[in-house]
Amino acid sequence: MIVRQAAFKTAMLDPAAPVPDGIINPDGAPASKRFDVYRNNVAVSLSDALEAAFPVVRKLVGDEFFRAMAGVYLRKHPPKTPLMMFYGEAMPQFLRRFEPAKSIGYLPDIAAIELALRHAYHAADAAPVDANALTTIAADALMGIRLRIAPATQTVTSDFPVHAIYRANTVAGAPKPVMQAEAVLVTRAGFDPELHLINAAAATCISALKDGQSLGQAMATADDTLDIGAVLGLLLAQGAVTEIY
Repeated sequence: MIVRQAAFKTAMLDPAAPVPDGIINPDGAPASKRFDVYRNNVAVSLSDALEAAFPVVRKLVGDEFFRAMAGVYLRKHPPKTPLMMFYGEAMPQFLRRFEPAKSIGYLPDIAAIELALRHAYHAADAAPVDANALTTIAADALMGIRLRIAPATQTVTSDFPVHAIYRANTVAGAPKPVMQAEAVLVTRAGFDPELHLINAAAATCISALKDGQSLGQAMATADDTLDIGAVLGLLLAQGAVTEIY
């Protein structure tokens, strides 16, 4: 049975594969036409899921290119879960290796932003601490505190102006991107995720805080462009801190 299931899965995602054994018409002949219809419907459904998951990537490369790319992706990365809202996890890594898209260097990072927004949308709810919670902590104790960061909070760092590129393709009248490195923070204070422009130092610090490092340790991971006051203010204002301990 396991062998048959594996053969069925392989054939379902490979249009050149023969009809698996046991897939027959009432007359006993291989049900090639019926299986081809089913195989095509599966590919179309997975392609549709990828289009819904990566609308900005699709806009950047065009419908025809995206559809062809999706066909390659779905055969290399079949779903690991029946929940289509999570399909496409490997897209950033796939785009870094996908030769036809190599000329669009920022494409993998745009895909990473769209993944981060989707993760934030579906992340578990978490009650934030009071926005003024840090003011009650003695100054000499601040470096030793740890912040529990809400599950919805995500960061993406890029060598490209990904925040500006994303906004230029989603917000009418957004400024034209200027070629420079950018990082983004994704938060979800309410029901919908929000995208915030930060620098690489802030992204590094926030990632360290998410990993459970103390405030002092997290600050030490970043360079001198880190504005820790701005970082903490943004996290607290966005309800991204759920515990201080």
